[in-house]
Amino acid sequence: MRTLSKEAIRSAGRGIAAMLVLATLIAVGSRNLAHFDAALVGYTFATLFAAFAITYRYSMWLQRPPTALYWRRGWQVFLSRDRLLVNLAEWARRLVGLFALNSFIFRRSRPRWAAHWLIMWGCLLAAAITFPLVFGWVHFQTPFNDFERYTVFVFGFPTFSFRIGGVVGELMFHGLVWASFLVIGGVMVAMRRRMADHGAEAVQQFGEDFLPLILLFAVSVTGLMLAASYTWMRGYAYDFLAILHAGCVIFTLLWLPFGKFFHIFQRPAQLGVAFYRDAGRAGEQARCAGCDQPFASRMHVEDLIRVERELGYDYELPGHAAGHYQRICPRCRRTAMALAQGRLWQAGRGGAITERPGIVDVGAVLDSAAGAGAERGEAPQGTA
Repeated sequence: MRTLSKEAIRSAGRGIAAMLVLATLIAVGSRNLAHFDAALVGYTFATLFAAFAITYRYSMWLQRPPTALYWRRGWQVFLSRDRLLVNLAEWARRLVGLFALNSFIFRRSRPRWAAHWLIMWGCLLAAAITFPLVFGWVHFQTPFNDFERYTVFVFGFPTFSFRIGGVVGELMFHGLVWASFLVIGGVMVAMRRRMADHGAEAVQQFGEDFLPLILLFAVSVTGLMLAASYTWMRGYAYDFLAILHAGCVIFTLLWLPFGKFFHIFQRPAQLGVAFYRDAGRAGEQARCAGCDQPFASRMHVEDLIRVERELGYDYELPGHAAGHYQRICPRCRRTAMALAQGRLWQAGRGGAITERPGIVDVGAVLDSAAGAGAERGEAPQGTA
């Protein structure tokens, strides 16, 4: 409990720091709130809370022994001098393939890829437009000598101007409309898959699978209704729609750190795991203590043993050449399990038990590990 308390206090401190940094950037970027719209204060406070909660949860996640080890190892491998240039090139390739194109999802299922890709890019486009405007980082002004143009100010500095009725103006002022269409298309594909795919239907939950889609759909539709109100309906019911849209957005921001959307922030860490695997394949391989065949990277096996010890799981093999259960390959583990069951079957029928030197008695290992865990009040678990 003392360790957990320290982790929570450390994570809370980081969350508060992230929230204060964002608040400072809002104040500075809006030129001491000169370009901050007070009507959007609800969005701002919801975003500040989301920044605190996301940082808190991410920090707690990074302090878990497996995640912490992958995090440290990933950076060590990526920044290693002998592989830095290769890693930079590989990072650019994976950034395009894994994130921009979602190629890893495309290999699983095309409908799932279409849903993820549309929702991802719709949300990224909406966030890139909405947050700078809400925080006052970006605002528009008409030059005193040309009322047909807008000048874009970023953090209070003029950047470029465009004609209001031109192509650039139409694209910029309707960017959220295009983002809404992308998100709605992705939500429809995802909903159809979840209602038609029996495999997904068997494991889906409302809070984890349907609520995120409902929230995205509500935000997008109410945003489109706002655009339709001021474009074609002369502002009819605009006040009500603005409150409804704000409620949907604020609820989504408040729920963001606690639901399925949190994997948006976890997913980039997968790049570190990919570099870790690359380094493991290129490095020394661990050889099985039973058959002397390579089965995994030595770095991964030793790291796995270290994590298990930190978590309190004891799979040591005193007196055996392996020294630890993780230094035995999966094939030999299955063989040892089958032989152990065969010896039990022989003993049950009154036959002599055949001993096989060099083969690990898996049943004894698992029983001893489960007994050690029971003494600590833990539920028995298997090994990787």
